[in-house]
Amino acid sequence: MKMVKNFLGVIPARMKSTRFPGKPLAKILNIPMVQWVYEAASKCTKLDHVVVATDSIEIFEAVKEFNGEAVMTSADCHSGLDRIIETAQKISGFTHYVNIQGDEPMISHLTIEGVINLFYKYDYCEISTAAVYFKTMEEFQNTNNVKVVINKNQKALYFSRSMLPNYERSGNITEYFKNNLPLKHQGIYAYSKEILSEAASLKPCVYEKAESLEQLRFLHNGYDIYVDIVENESIGVDTPDDLLKVESILKAR
Repeated sequence: MKMVKNFLGVIPARMKSTRFPGKPLAKILNIPMVQWVYEAASKCTKLDHVVVATDSIEIFEAVKEFNGEAVMTSADCHSGLDRIIETAQKISGFTHYVNIQGDEPMISHLTIEGVINLFYKYDYCEISTAAVYFKTMEEFQNTNNVKVVINKNQKALYFSRSMLPNYERSGNITEYFKNNLPLKHQGIYAYSKEILSEAASLKPCVYEKAESLEQLRFLHNGYDIYVDIVENESIGVDTPDDLLKVESILKAR
């Protein structure tokens, strides 16, 4: 008999972004960004519940104002993963937790559904994430875009900010794009409750420090990360300029 799975969507949100302070409450078409993310996540029928995890009273109150649910977490959390771990300790009645980036107002509910489906497709799946195909060489070369390579069973082999795979040895990037090799990582993750319990004791590894990518900590410690290839790319908001771009796209819809 298969274990019943239930999923909590967690949206980490903090006010003290270095490049964009107060980002979660920045307005997009007069709606706070965190509300856009919350409402998008709420459309995913595979999620049993959605909460915002924050250390800010302002964000907490803003979420309550649009009738959402929020949980207060420690200001000592250094990352979204830390906030997810603490949320899982506070709200323990779920088998799985989905980390939905609070600065991606265009996240599709289908992307969330895709990372959840991997837990049903693969019996041993404990961590899942998503990726989309790169569309242009310029995107592929941009070190702000994280690349991932996967094996035939949808498991991540490695994540990097450098071009991965490195076409320069073969000199045939056209072939790489034709065969759908370059994959752009999307920042969503889903974890089993057990993995989150273990993650709290994992230390940063040399690869994580070199790439500034937290997920490499899991690969280094022998955990599998399954990757769903999705169609809908989510656009992250890191700066006020990004916010204007997203607002322009949403206004045109």
